[in-house]
Amino acid sequence: MRAWRHLRALWPRWTLLPPAPFVAYGLYVLATGRLRWDHVALIVLVPALAYGNAATKRICVGAYPMALVGLLYDLMKLVQNVGVTVDRVHVCDLRDAELALFGLTVGGQRITIHDWFLTHHSTLVDVWCAIPYGTFIFVALGFCFWLGARDLRSMQRFAWSFFVLNVAGFVTYHVYPAAPPWYFHANGCAVDLAARASTGVALARVDDLLGVAYFAGMYGRSSDVFGAVPSLHVAYPLLIVLVGWRFLGRVGRVISVGFWASMCFAAVYLDHHWVIDVVLGLAYCVIVHAAVALWFRTAPAAELAPEGSVA
Repeated sequence: MRAWRHLRALWPRWTLLPPAPFVAYGLYVLATGRLRWDHVALIVLVPALAYGNAATKRICVGAYPMALVGLLYDLMKLVQNVGVTVDRVHVCDLRDAELALFGLTVGGQRITIHDWFLTHHSTLVDVWCAIPYGTFIFVALGFCFWLGARDLRSMQRFAWSFFVLNVAGFVTYHVYPAAPPWYFHANGCAVDLAARASTGVALARVDDLLGVAYFAGMYGRSSDVFGAVPSLHVAYPLLIVLVGWRFLGRVGRVISVGFWASMCFAAVYLDHHWVIDVVLGLAYCVIVHAAVALWFRTAPAAELAPEGSVA
């Protein structure tokens, strides 16, 4: 009874709601034999933050949309073929557009930047590009919590922008299914709906160098083989730059911009995204950031922080 009073004191209106989606999905993946460590982490972490005390509840309110993205990403496996058919997947038409807009002429032949990097690469650049590709989720989460220690409302703005950005990206993957460059280099123009996600040859080289299948495990789990447009990889670090600019000092700004620029280069060098994908990913980020910022300027604080005691 004391525990229930504690929960009611923290969440007088929505007492059992915060962990409900995560617990429900956790039970589902357990019943279907697909329970993983990250499911367990969400099932444990969200209730712990929501029901700990006023301080942990504040963190939960601020970071909740980030947790929803993790849940959403996993749920995408249930709808991965919705809207994705052989005649709707864009492969060579997208490559032709890439050639026209950003191609190179080498030896009298038109090639993409990706074609050039397939034969012009180095171990040093492989490792440099693997850093943003291997750490971007941890960087986004770390930035979110770092921001929360300074300003809850900005933390919420970043987290909700992150959520909306992912929803917009996931919807686009099914409205405009598009193959990444590594798929073209492996399969040509033929559309194989049974194709598995891949690290691409560059990240495979890094896995071989490390002796650990880190990237194979990270990218092999993706359910969106034909989710190249837009590139969310480049959108995440740009969102950090946009939201964090007024909180980051000179050094922080240089680091954040450097991380963003490295990600943009890596997306192309690693054969994961066309330059078109990168440009659209940046556009998505700017639009979402502006829309969420506008909403936060007009929405009352109580609406943005349920149970007004944490605002």
